[in-house]
Amino acid sequence: MKLLVIHGPNLNMLGEREVGIYGKLTLAEIDKLLRDKAAGYEIDMEIFQSNHEGELVEKIHGAKDNIDAIIMNPAAFTHYSIALRDAVAAVDVPVIEVHISNIFSREEWRASSVIAPVAVGQISGFGIDSYLLGIDAAVAIVKRLPD
Repeated sequence: MKLLVIHGPNLNMLGEREVGIYGKLTLAEIDKLLRDKAAGYEIDMEIFQSNHEGELVEKIHGAKDNIDAIIMNPAAFTHYSIALRDAVAAVDVPVIEVHISNIFSREEWRASSVIAPVAVGQISGFGIDSYLLGIDAAVAIVKRLPD
């Protein structure tokens, strides 16, 4: 199984920004935890982070023929990026939307996701475990796909 993890804008600042909300782990530390968990499933994992919407769109497009599932934290783009939403809808790859914080318990505008309607599901509010649960979900979803 090949899994793509996409980190959206500002996630490169994890461990430094708003640690009361996002925690003290850096993105590199989170990526190591993800790789360790993926190794237990024998998953080939690619991890990508960008602060640029177009780069994220192109990464999703590129997943079309060689990725089994995507775990994506669209970060701020969650709430308004129709470009990311359309990219997810355009590829026949299951996408699991994840968020470190509970987007429904924060500012009212954060409770809206333009990605969720085209994702297979959303996991939010479990800190880094949102990503780890996303791996479990991706494995389960891919196992159920027809060959």
